[in-house]
Amino acid sequence: MNSFAKPMGQPVDRVDGMLKVTGQARYAGEFPEAGLLHGSVVSSSIARGRIVSIDASAALSLPGVVMVLEHLNRPRLASYDESYADDDAAKGSPFRPLFNERILYSGQPVALVVAESLELARHAGSLLVIEYQAEPHATDLLSAQFEGHPAPAEVPGPRGNFQAELAGAALQLDLHYSTPIEHHNPMEPHASTVLYQADGSLHIHDKTQGPQNCQRYVQKVFGLGREQVRIFAGYVGGAFGSGLRPQYQLPLAVMAALALKRSVRVSLTRQQMFTFGYRPRTLQRLQLGAAANGRLLALGHAAIGQTSRFEDFTEHVVEWSGMLYHCDNVQLDYQLVPLDVFTPLDMRAPGAALGLIGLECAMDELACALAIDPVQLRLINYSERNQNQDKAYSSKELRACYAQGAERFGWARRNPEPRSMREGRELIGWGMAGGVWEALQQKASAKAHLDHEGRLTVSSATTDIGTGTYTVMTQIAAQACGVALEDVVFVLGDSSLPAAPLQGGSFTVSSVGTAVQQACSALREKLLERAAAQAPAFQGATPAQVHFADGQMWYGEHGLALAKLLRDTEEQALEVQVDAEPDKKRDAYATATHSAVFVEVRVDEDLGVVKVSRVVSAIAAGRVVNPKMARSQILGGVVWGIGMALHEETQTDHNLGRHMNHSLAEYHIPVNADIGQIDVLFVEELDEIVNALGSKGVGEIGIVGVAAAVANAIYHATGKRVRDFPITLDKLL
Repeated sequence: MNSFAKPMGQPVDRVDGMLKVTGQARYAGEFPEAGLLHGSVVSSSIARGRIVSIDASAALSLPGVVMVLEHLNRPRLASYDESYADDDAAKGSPFRPLFNERILYSGQPVALVVAESLELARHAGSLLVIEYQAEPHATDLLSAQFEGHPAPAEVPGPRGNFQAELAGAALQLDLHYSTPIEHHNPMEPHASTVLYQADGSLHIHDKTQGPQNCQRYVQKVFGLGREQVRIFAGYVGGAFGSGLRPQYQLPLAVMAALALKRSVRVSLTRQQMFTFGYRPRTLQRLQLGAAANGRLLALGHAAIGQTSRFEDFTEHVVEWSGMLYHCDNVQLDYQLVPLDVFTPLDMRAPGAALGLIGLECAMDELACALAIDPVQLRLINYSERNQNQDKAYSSKELRACYAQGAERFGWARRNPEPRSMREGRELIGWGMAGGVWEALQQKASAKAHLDHEGRLTVSSATTDIGTGTYTVMTQIAAQACGVALEDVVFVLGDSSLPAAPLQGGSFTVSSVGTAVQQACSALREKLLERAAAQAPAFQGATPAQVHFADGQMWYGEHGLALAKLLRDTEEQALEVQVDAEPDKKRDAYATATHSAVFVEVRVDEDLGVVKVSRVVSAIAAGRVVNPKMARSQILGGVVWGIGMALHEETQTDHNLGRHMNHSLAEYHIPVNADIGQIDVLFVEELDEIVNALGSKGVGEIGIVGVAAAVANAIYHATGKRVRDFPITLDKLL
């Protein structure tokens, strides 16, 4: 690609790719320091009760063991006795590691062993003798499902007369689905390296999706000033939501560093990655009433989710059922059941990934009951407005997703009769589902700095969790200032940079990208002021009359190199910072991404083994800044959706209240052999309202609807409807 060609919309390679594949990109647990101490977390073996005693004498007798922190000797923290929260906090009182003797869940950190090496710290941890007084616990949502209370979520109120319309409908369905607990399992486990500075301040490398969120958290908990805490997260090895809240290794590492006045690293083991937030288990009930022609007359969606006893975690599980299809009589309900578990946490497409399983499987069951093609049923009930908000969409190309996805997949050749398509001993099933995710934008800031060599540095305190933020922001800045990609550097992952929201919810490009674009626009205006003062040809030129390309400012036929402009004015650099926020014109509209997913499965008739052989995912997400990065996001989402349908399930021994398959050996996720052909297509969607970039984000939408499409394809192949996810061999046979 020509380095001066318009970079936005181009499949540019990752600008940080070389650093990653050569091992030069350092993650939170990889920063070296002379004299660095290592902390190992000791986890509770009971689900509820209290610690009677901790005998650390054997551990402390080992040469090289420096400290054993527990609730009786931890530093006094005033904020531990106050209410404090983080940006992604749930309602209630957040978990405080080593707060007191109470055990709230199995795997809770009860001690931190600090030693001169990680191996020694872990060995010393195994020597602790801990006496517990156990109490009866409850960890099974199924057993406690009737003990719930209304979730403090913004569930839309009822509309129309649901009960009457349901009772009078030509066809009524009452369906129950369940989804399991899932854990994030990013490739990089959570770690915090606290580098203790000579002046007592802390430089902390943390695995996080928001450096400034962690900075505020540490300040609040430890009573430190902003200048005393700086958080770095230059590279994050996947997070999927697990880094939205500060996890317990961060305050433990800070406790030890402040107590010892030394640098300390605390890394969690793979098993301990199962001892904090997760996607909660849900029980869902879908009630559909429809006319004989397929028109929805009544739609009810009730969900029961689990939460901890100390916080009410809520996500948007049922709202999607009130917006994806047109229905005038809707009743939504969401209940939470407190259990002796840790608080759940947002996980890729939180709420939608779960709620769309129920809705889209139910729509397939309705299509089968009415003998209407599943795509046609969705078109019959197509919604032009978001009825939850009673607003028109800023743009909605879901019809194009259905049409182009179906054509690419070959949906017209589908025989609707279950068990009608086969090759040899393999039953073939074709299923589909729709998807929706809200297109959000948050306040964000960015700084643009142009030096006298023509190099542009743009910065914001966001992160890159593998999504391609470094690259996409580089493209936005390069196009906005008309400079070559190789002359742009985007800096992120540092709490001292201009403010940015947490990276999540598919709003990073729309939020930070808008700030980057506006910072570059402000920089252009300053450059024009300099040019007008220096070059007669530019006097009287307005910003609208000037364009930037090839590293130059152009007014008609007159060009002026940006680097020369600064050198001639004897300025070493020009710098601007802007604060961007959503445009008010968004307020009148609903904004969302949409998708249509088509899936082919092959089921071995004798063994019940399911293979997803083909997927077509059609996405409407506004302007796609980098189709290569965006396609990778959708690929990852589809793979995860296949995992939700067939593999992923955190299994709990409710007698012990403890997760059993807490390792990547036993927690099943899809591998290469499980994945067939995945075809991603982006339908053209112009949106001038959602933000100046016209971009809606793609991180979440890729997973939405996939699990339902797989389940629907399995029904088409076998004639057996499995409503308890994941769909494993035992359920299918």
